[in-house]
Amino acid sequence: IVIGSTASVGHNCSILHHVTLGGSGVKGEKRHPTVGDGVLLGAGATVLGNVTLGQGSQVGAGTLVIQDLPSHCVSVGVPGRIIGQIVDVTEQPSVGMNQMIEGNSHMVTFESEGI
Repeated sequence: IVIGSTASVGHNCSILHHVTLGGSGVKGEKRHPTVGDGVLLGAGATVLGNVTLGQGSQVGAGTLVIQDLPSHCVSVGVPGRIIGQIVDVTEQPSVGMNQMIEGNSHMVTFESEGI
C-alpha cells in the first residue's frame, strides 16, 4: 500500500493489497486523494491526484480513479467509471467487504458502454 504525504483516509475504510493513493500537481499543495468514511478500495486500485472519494463508495480491483467519486457509488475500469449506486446509504462497503455485483440487493447497477 502506498499512501502519499497529503492523502487523507476516513474512518472504517478497507484498503486491500497493492492500492496506491498517489499524487499529482505542485509540491506544497494538496496533491493526494481524500478518502471518505466507509470506503472499500479493491486490490490494485490506484487513486491519483487531489480527488475525493465520497463516503460509502466502492472502487473495484485494478481501477484507476482520476476524478471525484460521489458518495455511495461503485466505480470500476481504467479510467474508473461509475457503474452503480448503493441503495442503503447507511451501509459501508468496507464493513461487509462484498465485492459481488450480481445478486447484491443493496446496489442498483447502470448499463455502461464498454464494461
